[in-house]
Amino acid sequence: MKKLLIVSVKTIIFFIGWAIVASIIPFPHFTNPAIWRFFAELIPFLSIVAFTLVFTMIEKRKTPLCLINKPVQDALFGLTGGILWLGLAIGLLALLGNIHFEGINKIVLLWLWILSALINTIMQELLVRGYLYQMIKQNYNVVAATVVSTALFTFAHGGAFEAGIIPVLNVLTMSLLMTVVLEFTGSLFAPIVMHFFWNSIGAIILGGVSLAEDYPNLINMTFSGTELLSGGIYKIEGSVVVLVLNITFILGIILISRNRLECKN
Repeated sequence: MKKLLIVSVKTIIFFIGWAIVASIIPFPHFTNPAIWRFFAELIPFLSIVAFTLVFTMIEKRKTPLCLINKPVQDALFGLTGGILWLGLAIGLLALLGNIHFEGINKIVLLWLWILSALINTIMQELLVRGYLYQMIKQNYNVVAATVVSTALFTFAHGGAFEAGIIPVLNVLTMSLLMTVVLEFTGSLFAPIVMHFFWNSIGAIILGGVSLAEDYPNLINMTFSGTELLSGGIYKIEGSVVVLVLNITFILGIILISRNRLECKN
């Protein structure tokens, strides 16, 4: 009971404390939307880095963060996974006739928008699969850490609840997929790369993934047909195709992990 209380208090202070600090830190108003978005992502990122450092220092680094294991392999795994994940989703929906590409937009400071998306991705992964995940896993097990991190990730994407059951399930299974990748590689770097590829290419380049409303998209992607397949106004993250892919990837990585363990034994 004492351990549960301690872990719960740490979780609440870490998550709620970060949310409060990230929301109250002011930053200058910029008329350029790309620069404004950069600072809007930078403040929460610096806040989570600070909270992570403070909590790990208080615990005298007893909780491993597992940030990087094998840099090259982790990066390749995340990149390959991201290409397959997004590529299959876009490819299947295009073959089904649910998405179409219509024209290209000009984006000023495209590199800065992409950098902002990277910062946002790292912040999200550090928030739910960094210190908190490892702390809960160390005190209990992977299942407990997965349940809490998935709940927090889904809560942080609260807009999905207004969209319906499929978008919520897609957010939930996406979080589970990133957790499976984390456990498979032993590194937070791999899910960061995979998550970033989905966000940056899927949203900023292709216009098929939803980020903050002010993020631009290079290519105009339109959706047609049944909303269950196309995702409708919620784009591909509202599609059942993405849900099936998420579950398939999760089960596939778990199966590979078990086979690898059996071979070692």
